[in-house]
Amino acid sequence: MATVELLAPAGNPEALAAALGEGADAVYLGLKTFNARIRSSNFAFNQFEATVEAAHKLSRKVYVTVNTVFVEREADRLYQLLQYIERVGPDGVIVQDLGTVKIARDHFPGLRLHASTQMNVGSAAGANFLSRHGFKRVVLSRELSLEEIRKAREGTNMELEVFVHGALCVSASGLCLFSSYLGGKSANRGLCAQACRRLYSTDETSGFYFSPADLELVSRVPDLVEAGVSSLKIEGRLKSQEYVGAVVAAYRYMLDNWRMDRERALLKAQSMLQADFARSKTLFNIDGSFPADFINPEQAGGTGIKLGRVKEVRAFEGEDGEKGQWALVMPRHADDGQPEGIGVAGVDEGGGSEAAFGAPVLASFGAPALAGFGARVGGAVITEGDSIRIHRADDSGRLTLKVKDVRENPRGVYLRLEGDFRVGDEVYLVQTRSMGKRWKPVLPKELGKYHKFPSRDEVERPRLSKPPKEALAALGEGLYALVGRVGDLHVLLSDRPEKAMLLFNRKNSELMHRHEKELPFRRESLVLWLDPYFPEGDSAWLEGELDYWISKGQTLFVANNVAHLGLLRGRKGPKGEAVSVVAGPWLYAFNPWAAAFVADEGANFLVPPYEIGKQDFQRVAESLPAQAFMPIVFAYPSLFRIRADLASRYDFKTFSDRDGSSYELHSGGDYSFVTPETAFSIVDRIPFLRKEGVSRFILDFSGIELQKSTYRQVMKAAVEGRVLEGTSRFNWKDGFWRPPEEGFGGDGGAERPQARDGRRGPPTSVGEGGSRSPASGGFHGKGRDDTPGKGRDGAPGRAGGESFGGRPGVPQGGPEGRRSRFGANGRSGGHGGSGGAGKGTDHSGRGPRGGSGGGRDSRGGVASSHGGGRPRGGSGGGPNTRGSGPSTRGSGPNTRGGGRPRGGPGGYGAAREMD
Repeated sequence: MATVELLAPAGNPEALAAALGEGADAVYLGLKTFNARIRSSNFAFNQFEATVEAAHKLSRKVYVTVNTVFVEREADRLYQLLQYIERVGPDGVIVQDLGTVKIARDHFPGLRLHASTQMNVGSAAGANFLSRHGFKRVVLSRELSLEEIRKAREGTNMELEVFVHGALCVSASGLCLFSSYLGGKSANRGLCAQACRRLYSTDETSGFYFSPADLELVSRVPDLVEAGVSSLKIEGRLKSQEYVGAVVAAYRYMLDNWRMDRERALLKAQSMLQADFARSKTLFNIDGSFPADFINPEQAGGTGIKLGRVKEVRAFEGEDGEKGQWALVMPRHADDGQPEGIGVAGVDEGGGSEAAFGAPVLASFGAPALAGFGARVGGAVITEGDSIRIHRADDSGRLTLKVKDVRENPRGVYLRLEGDFRVGDEVYLVQTRSMGKRWKPVLPKELGKYHKFPSRDEVERPRLSKPPKEALAALGEGLYALVGRVGDLHVLLSDRPEKAMLLFNRKNSELMHRHEKELPFRRESLVLWLDPYFPEGDSAWLEGELDYWISKGQTLFVANNVAHLGLLRGRKGPKGEAVSVVAGPWLYAFNPWAAAFVADEGANFLVPPYEIGKQDFQRVAESLPAQAFMPIVFAYPSLFRIRADLASRYDFKTFSDRDGSSYELHSGGDYSFVTPETAFSIVDRIPFLRKEGVSRFILDFSGIELQKSTYRQVMKAAVEGRVLEGTSRFNWKDGFWRPPEEGFGGDGGAERPQARDGRRGPPTSVGEGGSRSPASGGFHGKGRDDTPGKGRDGAPGRAGGESFGGRPGVPQGGPEGRRSRFGANGRSGGHGGSGGAGKGTDHSGRGPRGGSGGGRDSRGGVASSHGGGRPRGGSGGGPNTRGSGPSTRGSGPNTRGGGRPRGGPGGYGAAREMD
């Protein structure tokens, strides 16, 4: 019988030691960038090399995460990282971005690729598609049932990895835009703000309506093993070593002992899991239906055992002069739906606790103080040295504090803490002092011998050809309207678009069959927009439906899942006509390499992601022919996509967050989704986009029940190219948020020219109604201007060591270079070298001048410095070339955090604003 791998998280070297010490067969970890847990401490390069060497000596495996999407300006760094990883030699690389896949396959075929759960693969069809592209393993979507996992196993030879324990996303894997909508902190960039765990309110109530419980499938381990799963994965790269150790030990015990006595093994494993101090547990959808405990509106975002609330705060000054505060914590009540805790039997005289799992002890307030060492509260014993988590009463944040002293009180317990806590805050026990087990370090103390480092090589930029004439003819120029209901197709007749688009799901498919002869749009006038969530349970249905509708002459489709690309590739209509495939926004083509990947798979057109920003759109457009673009210019984007019908649970439709922004909950039978009440719109940018060659635009009404008045209002604004008041720009103006520490070398500025909090960039307006905050008028209110910010200089480069030295410019352009689109800075000739870091303490490193221009659109001339000197742009080539002036990414006064870019001599500068 095949051995099933136990895969554990390693967010830091301590968690790594706990995972391997408790018997994990493999660990997964991230480096400092390009991973979906950017908030964990992660591993430095020398630590990563040492981990791979140490794990291999123990016959264990190491997988490294490169599982975020990247944008064009990061391509060289990603290329260098993949090159470095290949040299180090881990056992697998977990990826999401199709651009990362293309770079890896074209340049580093030795890398063993694993598909991240963020890639949203839930079917054998998706796994087989990736297998043809060199993948060895797929991390399945977490929403699948055991039966779906079994069927996927029967349909593919790919290794299948399944999450069995840890935090869940309420949204389907890889299909959450909520955090990005709240401020550019995209989950696809590793910066999830956990919108699902926030407090929301309706007119009458408030609650954590989308806060999921934690997954616990230890009872289903035997079933997963028998279903043919290759790897059981524990979530938790942000968790402590104690958590990792406790969970790994429990699953290791279950894996090793269930065949001998399944019931006894389960009881033992479950008792061991009592020490994970996490949220309440759920089986999620493993049994084929979502249980009542899947979401708990009373469960705040904090983890741990809920002890109660802070009822009183008192200042103190100890005998040693140390100052601090006491928090009076009142216990939870029996009717709040919370478990009774870990069931601690008592406190020894040393202050430690003795766990008696399964035998909870009720609170006994007013009992004598336990020698000042500990006190019972809410069924648990709190002692000095334990860790608690404070969850703000207004849901504005969380913090973890050490208990300095404990005093029992008839009303509860006083905890002496050092930190900013307030009356009303919720208190959770997250770790006891007795859990302070330490594992033998895996990494050596001296890491000097590990000195591999990414190169400074550049990746070759892809160029895509113009779609063939027949493909262009199949999708004419103009406005396309996407609707989510078959009945809404009739609304489109009031102002007929170039083509109608229909969300293609089970419900709409059934209605299409029922009213096939009455459909107002059919065949060449209708585009079927395939549902991005494609679980194994839909495989037989979707394949049959595609066969049917293609046989009826339907040849226009939007693919939103990698499985769709495989199912549509090479298909022909009844008269031999080719099926036209559009790569949809849920394939996340944020960069030219991802665009090239889908083009290689037969997609002639590309719909950029909903969350893309103007600058990243422009950079993709420099490689992709304008005729291939079909940008979404209006939408109520789906922020959560939940594989459960929440209509039976909640009787409200509209709710709001703590900032006053409103959202709507929609239930579609098999799933639910959340949309903002404020629409996203850049219809006023259509005239500018047309001038640059873009000629197909999508108005997405799939998130609402479309009214004729709304439709005609939006269509009119799109035709006239004017602002729709009361709408949002989403990420179009500001792009992704990125913490400054993500920068490297001389790039100390932020990625975005204007940050949402106004800390960087010049004062600019989001546009008419460009804010996310709804008010009155227009669609859902008119937004406010961004807060003025101040541009910041880049950080100084590294000091000491040998100078990196400048590299001479190499002309890369030709005399016939085409005009640069979108008014981007023109490109000058040779690529100037970087300024050296300098020796000793001298790290001012002035950047050398870029090379002279070649042709009209020739590349290069970007002068940069690892130090703090002022970069200088290269000489421009022809008109509208990209010469980079003082506003390069280096550390001059006009860095990307600062003012408007200026082209170098002969350059065109930022010709047109598209914000």
